[in-house]
Amino acid sequence: MAEKHKEPASEKARRSPANLWRVLNRIFAYSKPYRWRLLAGMVLTLLATVVWLTIPLGIRSLLDSVFEKGDQDLLNWLAAGMLVLYIIQSLVSFGSHYLVDWVGERIVTDLRQDIYRHLHRLGFRFYSEQRLGELTSRLTNDVGAVRGAVTDALAQLLMQSFSLIGSVGLMMALNWRLSLVIFLSVPGVALGSRHLGLRIRDLSRLVQDRLADTTSIAEEALAAIRVVKAFTRERYETDRYNEAVDELFETARKRVRVAAMFSSIIGFLILFALVIIFWYGGREVLAGRLTAGDLVAFIFYAFNISRSVMGMSRLYTTMNSAAGATERIFELLETQPEILDSPDATDLPPVKGAVVFENVYFNYDEGVPVLQDISFSASPGETVAIVGPSGAGKTTLLHLVPRFFEPESGRIEIDGHDLKKVTVRSLREQVGVVAQDVHLFGISVKENIRYGRLSATDEEIEAAAKDANAHEFISRLPKGYDALVGEKGVKLSGGQRQRLSIARALLRDPRILLLDEATSSLDSESEALIQQALLRLMERRTTFIIAHRLSTVQHAHRILVLDDGRIVQDGAHETLFAQDGLYRRLCELQFRESSDHADGMSYGSDSV
Repeated sequence: MAEKHKEPASEKARRSPANLWRVLNRIFAYSKPYRWRLLAGMVLTLLATVVWLTIPLGIRSLLDSVFEKGDQDLLNWLAAGMLVLYIIQSLVSFGSHYLVDWVGERIVTDLRQDIYRHLHRLGFRFYSEQRLGELTSRLTNDVGAVRGAVTDALAQLLMQSFSLIGSVGLMMALNWRLSLVIFLSVPGVALGSRHLGLRIRDLSRLVQDRLADTTSIAEEALAAIRVVKAFTRERYETDRYNEAVDELFETARKRVRVAAMFSSIIGFLILFALVIIFWYGGREVLAGRLTAGDLVAFIFYAFNISRSVMGMSRLYTTMNSAAGATERIFELLETQPEILDSPDATDLPPVKGAVVFENVYFNYDEGVPVLQDISFSASPGETVAIVGPSGAGKTTLLHLVPRFFEPESGRIEIDGHDLKKVTVRSLREQVGVVAQDVHLFGISVKENIRYGRLSATDEEIEAAAKDANAHEFISRLPKGYDALVGEKGVKLSGGQRQRLSIARALLRDPRILLLDEATSSLDSESEALIQQALLRLMERRTTFIIAHRLSTVQHAHRILVLDDGRIVQDGAHETLFAQDGLYRRLCELQFRESSDHADGMSYGSDSV
């Protein structure tokens, strides 16, 4: 029965002090580029500590020499000397704190940049399995927790360590027997630090997890605020968030309670040792074995030791709190991108746009095939439409072209180059994507279009907007091309956002174009304008279209019909419509639905 409650070896190793040091050492490894600043800060900290530790020696001289002999001149010299020491100590402390804290802030800045850079290296598969709020929490809340520990810990660790070592050495020099008294508290301090420190570390990690949950809930609800208000779910979302925040508070309360208990126990042990020192030292003075100046200096050093030990205990608490956040950060940094350039990868040269799929298989989850034995070729400048029922694998097939996902097996080539042997960046620079769900950044119209090619001039941006049928509505905006589009383009209509997306793709001037339901769910006027823009965009480019509109499909050079991850038909519109197959059934279904909705411009369904 006792075996049931035994802590797993892996968990026990994770919670060990040695592992705590390994975790934090990974953070402090970021200080290597700034080691000279850190070394200068350490030297100044040591100097400031030495100055501080000489003060009790001056007080001892004041008591033993000045007061006993009544030497006024010596008193003046001691006071002047102590004032000079305080000035030096203040200046040196300023320099040491500035340098060490600068290194701490730089470590956190580099860490934050590394996390964000790493997030951009991770692929679509990773993001499909993660909540955005969780990732945002790691980038902000977790790094914030580490920041508080690193910036304070570096300075405090150096100062308290030097102060503790110096005080112990001087105490031993003054009276080694009396020094042994304060060492009696060391075992209790060590045991309390180990046991309660591990508890604080576990609770701190749990706090970061709870904080990530609250961030995710808030971010999801606010991002979908229109849906929330449309379904009058304000109270539901508020209650959901409040429940998560209450759980966060309860976990944080437990951590605060343990931390408070930790400080109280350590403080009691240290103060108990000071009382014993005061009592035993007083007996030594009365017995003539110790001077009053020695006792005062000794008590001063004892207080200094207690202050250092208390500071180290609080530092240990802070470090354990930071360790939970640090573990979460490095779990993210250790996540390997699923798509990487091979060691011998070369840049893809400018292509004409010949695309070949050979026996390609793909699945998101093991044992659940999404694409099976996909083989086809597209000539440069050819338009290939991809149709099929929902869930047939159309979008997944498109995503394989720019290597958003990697096939399980098979081969994909562009102009004879195996995509696995070219760099991802050089490939994607020659592929343009226009999707149904357009994402615009909360910046100006001009900068959203320029995202397609950052070096584009204002004249080139305007030309792309004209070709995308966007110039007219842009000109009517209050600030024209400098108008802000709002978060995710909320100030623009769906058709306007789509035309900006097309302008962005035109500016990129890709040789291969992927259109993923680019005209779905638009009104007739917007669709007509976008169709005109798409025709210009598709000129002289190899184009793949996921189409729900027959007006787009029927003009394609060829149509691939997918069903359950397989190509079941391949040919031109007239050929496929003449056959008794899936394509004809989908078209007839669209025709019936379009008749019911009195829409004469297209068959108007999502089925193709």
